[in-house]
Amino acid sequence: MAQFQSQAQPGSAQLAAVPSRVGQFVAAEHPTEGMAKIVMENGQRYLEFDSAFRSDDGPDLFVLLHRDRSPSDYNEENYISLGRLQSTNGTQRYAIPAGVSLQDFQSAVIWCRAFNATFGFAPLG
Repeated sequence: MAQFQSQAQPGSAQLAAVPSRVGQFVAAEHPTEGMAKIVMENGQRYLEFDSAFRSDDGPDLFVLLHRDRSPSDYNEENYISLGRLQSTNGTQRYAIPAGVSLQDFQSAVIWCRAFNATFGFAPLG
């Protein structure tokens, strides 16, 4: 998934990103730190990691929204995938599909699908 690059078109009004839910990453099976927040910009919702985001590298890493604040079960009904982790550090954004009800999801997760390992998670307040 390509990193989102916001570009204003000449003569168009661009709305600033407004955070709605924020959480601090907690290390699980690997060191993970930084902040995750859900923002709305120009009518699109995103999960955004701040510039302090850091996690270990690993195979098959994905960014998820999970139903639990402290995820441990990865049955498909418990999460939605926002795509592969773009980078193990720094600011990045993941589009949240329009039909997703955010009230059903309590955390952002860095998850290794190959080893079913939680690298880290951020409970979203």
